[in-house]
Amino acid sequence: MSTTPENISGTTIHEAELETSFKDNLARRRVEAAIFKAVILLATFFAMAILATLVWRISAQGWAWLNWNFMTSFPSRVAARAGILSALVGSATIILLTVVFAVMLGVGAAIYLEELSPKNKLSQFIELNISNLSGVPSLVYGMLGLAVFVRLLGFGRSIMAAACTLAMMILPIIIISSREALRTVPPSIRLAALALGATKWQTTWHHVIPAASPGILTGIILAVSRAMGEAAPLIMVGGVTYIAFLPNSLFDSFTTLPIQIFNWAGRPQEEFQAIAAAAIIVLVALVLVTNGVAILIRARLENRNRW
Repeated sequence: MSTTPENISGTTIHEAELETSFKDNLARRRVEAAIFKAVILLATFFAMAILATLVWRISAQGWAWLNWNFMTSFPSRVAARAGILSALVGSATIILLTVVFAVMLGVGAAIYLEELSPKNKLSQFIELNISNLSGVPSLVYGMLGLAVFVRLLGFGRSIMAAACTLAMMILPIIIISSREALRTVPPSIRLAALALGATKWQTTWHHVIPAASPGILTGIILAVSRAMGEAAPLIMVGGVTYIAFLPNSLFDSFTTLPIQIFNWAGRPQEEFQAIAAAAIIVLVALVLVTNGVAILIRARLENRNRW
């Protein structure tokens, strides 16, 4: 085919049009990216401003009430003598039991579903229901805990019933996050272990779980943080707003920091509003310390598992 000046001229014009179109698209995408970045930064700034305002207001209102007597005294109808000892001990006990129950069941279920179970319709049905349960409101879990643990199993309105209810509530979160962490482990690790003669369980226990442990721990942190701030399901299973004693067993009555804060915040007296703010500061500090310790452990696991 002969190349004529007309063909050369047409090709040059077409290339020029493509280059112009490319430059226009690139410029438009840069503008869209800049707008998107500005919107995200504005949303982040707005959220941080609201959070800083709430923290400042709560700190200004409740900081003066934070002292040793407040931490070591029982609740009282007189604001000057009120404390959070029973609520603090109740929260710590319930969260500890919740972690024990939920982590064992949640991580175990995730390992089975992701690594060991056959991929059939039954496993798909279970996965679908777990995903749906993660979006159920906490109040529904409280009603279920009241029906199952308080009445059916006979735990009564006790610490054990509260811990089982919270464990049931955060179980889907732990299962889903643990499965996602297991999926991030490269298949080559599994294949290498199996090629060297390891069984499926040995491969999972000695290679897959240690490699996925940072991600599993991240899911546990998120789930426990949610459980520490819940009040609605605990009120449903019998959380008491006034307890002037420490529990002697797991089947005693209980109260927690969120329940105590809810009780004080609902009173009209300004003094109780202030001690509610002080209890919020303690609860936030407890969540931050717990998350900080877990994050340090996760960082050490990530450094150990680098490949």
